[in-house]
Parts: sequence; structure tokens; C-alpha cells
Amino acid sequence: MCLGGGGGGGGSPVVTEEQNRAAAQARLDSEAAARQQAKKVADAKREDIDEALDTASSAESRGKSGKGRRSLFSSSSGGSGYLSRFG
Repeated sequence: MCLGGGGGGGGSPVVTEEQNRAAAQARLDSEAAARQQAKKVADAKREDIDEALDTASSAESRGKSGKGRRSLFSSSSGGSGYLSRFG
């Protein structure tokens, strides 16, 4: 039966000032690497978006864009639109 006494572990480990500085530097390096990676991903996304917009605008200038905004009240053929049929 254990009645306390606490033997075993000799308390908290001793951490030197040099170890603290090394840990802080490692943390700063890790954060810098994460920021650099995030910037690289953001730049890649920006380039993809710019490319998509350029492609869409060039297709639009050639007249190959989508149908545009459609009316729910009347169809393009002059008949009743979606709302009058299903609404």
C-alpha cells in the first residue's frame, strides 16, 4: 500500500538558457516556413484565378459564353416560364 512519499522523479527537468534560445529559433523558423508555404499557395491560387478570368473573358468576346441571366417569368421562345408552369 502506497502512502505518498513522492519518490521517483526528481522534480522538473533543468532547461538551460541555450535550450530556450534554440527552441525559440526553431519556432521562428517553423513559422517563417509556414508563412512562405502559405504565400506560395496564395500566389498559385491567384494565378489560377487570373487565368480562369482571362479564359472566360476571351470566350465572352468570341460569343461563346453561357446563356446569361434567364427569366423565370417567360421563356426565350415566348411561352410561359418556369414560375407559371411549376410555381
